Amino acid sequence: MDKLFKALAMNGEISVSVLETTDMVNEGIKIHKLSPVAAAAFGRTLTACTFMASGLKNKEDKLYVNVNGDGIGGRITVCGNGELFMRGSVVNGGAELPLKPNGKLDVGGFVGKNGRITVVKSMGLKEPYSGSCALVSGEIAEDFTAYYAYSEQIPTAMALGVLIGTKRTCIGAGGVIVQAMPNASESSLLAAENAVKSLKDVSAQIKDKGAENLIKELFPDAEYTEFHPVYKCLCDREYVKGILVSLGKNELEDIIAKEKAVKVNCEFCGKEYVFNQKDVEEIF
Repeated sequence: MDKLFKALAMNGEISVSVLETTDMVNEGIKIHKLSPVAAAAFGRTLTACTFMASGLKNKEDKLYVNVNGDGIGGRITVCGNGELFMRGSVVNGGAELPLKPNGKLDVGGFVGKNGRITVVKSMGLKEPYSGSCALVSGEIAEDFTAYYAYSEQIPTAMALGVLIGTKRTCIGAGGVIVQAMPNASESSLLAAENAVKSLKDVSAQIKDKGAENLIKELFPDAEYTEFHPVYKCLCDREYVKGILVSLGKNELEDIIAKEKAVKVNCEFCGKEYVFNQKDVEEIF
């Protein structure tokens, strides 16, 4: 079971989040048949977005994030809501790259260094919040750190990691994220940043210790709250019908005449929805 621990540390000056997202990453690998480097890029993005979704105030609030770089992997999309139901996709999830000289997966090469992160939050207001930031390195943690600094003006430090085993499954994924509260002193912020920087391999530590032990080790004074994010697609037949309506009856009937049926595949879970002539008549 994946976990997210949130707490205030250092006399309430620093917000701390420690995430364990191994199960969600494995669900993404299974659905999208991700290569190891794609799984690492997707898993880091999914972890960062799960943290971001945990800041939504209401269960029905929604989050939509695009990481669109110029690397071989193409666009990474992650969606979620205030219940921490998360899902996502990668355009070229099967793409492979050689390991870097240090033996690590080349996430930066997969994502690309030129491009943008775009974040849209729908929180029941008249207009959704939208923010965007240029990619810094394609390594994801640095990119989301820059996003928070430039788009939301929140000093942030992140360590994100995904550890892929010999059978192309994820054996450890998660992250540690600290942010300054409005009353944070420079000394507290520096101490929190140093704690994050001290993590040499966060995915291995998540695998070996678990998120709960890690937050206790890094921030012994923190009284934390536990959450359980899950990979869960929210698509259903009624939702897909709404999309088909926008195409128009003539367009759908043309497709049926050529293909015998209209087939729609969900990009997040891979489920296929099939509509025949009778279904189209009922929709309209």
